[in-house]
Amino acid sequence: MVAVAAVGALSFVHSGSSSSTPKLGLSLSTLNNPFFVQIKEGAQDEANKLGVDLTVTDAQNDASQQANQLQNFTSSNVGAIIVNPVDSDAAGPAVRAANKARVPVVAIDRGVNKADTTALVASDNVEGGRLGARALAEKLGGRGTIVILQGQAGTSASRERGAGFAEGLAAYPGITVVAEQPADFDRTKGLDVMTNLLQAHPDVNGVFAENDEMALGAIKALGAKAGTAVQVVGFDGTPDGLQAVESGTMFASVAQQPKELGRIAVRNALLAAQGKQVEQTVKVPVKVVTIENVAGFGG
Repeated sequence: MVAVAAVGALSFVHSGSSSSTPKLGLSLSTLNNPFFVQIKEGAQDEANKLGVDLTVTDAQNDASQQANQLQNFTSSNVGAIIVNPVDSDAAGPAVRAANKARVPVVAIDRGVNKADTTALVASDNVEGGRLGARALAEKLGGRGTIVILQGQAGTSASRERGAGFAEGLAAYPGITVVAEQPADFDRTKGLDVMTNLLQAHPDVNGVFAENDEMALGAIKALGAKAGTAVQVVGFDGTPDGLQAVESGTMFASVAQQPKELGRIAVRNALLAAQGKQVEQTVKVPVKVVTIENVAGFGG
């Protein structure tokens, strides 16, 4: 993946005393998605490097299950909590409870609404949406009809990517969006939604999916049309997404750096647990990957 600028001059000195190992909790929205698996890997690598005891839980895209996980972290004396919300609104009450207990909370990839987070570590989703719009519009020569596969309703990532895409597309009046429909960041739902959209709009020549999983589902629905009659742009830069870019079925993916998100979140959570200042918003750069530069990413 492309390198990212260091976030501040972070250095950690671990005490040689017998004080207990710093403990952090990480609740991920799902581990049934390669993007979040990579976040977990980056977080675990950084925790190992810093001598931190990191507990990772999988909310299985269930907001009430995640609320229970956050409550357990709050009551189990972790130094800080990292949360990737299933739903930015639904995570609010559990994060407010952590606020009340003075446990710092770092949000990762998606923000939390109506609660205080010490930091939000996220890709620049709005800019990524703009870049995705430009890539698709230019590939279509500024003319065509497209559909948008939206992510999970209630997530800041879906809202921001959608807003950025709409902003970017405004510069291309020759392109018409004929349908926008949620497929919940899920590959199977992406396949189902795209199959239905194709029946209603058989002549579309472009698809923007707010993540690679939905894009891959759309590609399956499109069959031989993918990469020929219909250009598909995804978002995340997952290994499967990059493979589709390499094979030509996906025109582009707006690549995030999930391992870097995980590493930076752990670093910031440890600083917060130590009562140190952290940046409130950490934006990790994104980059459009096409067949021209995919070799430099290597999944």
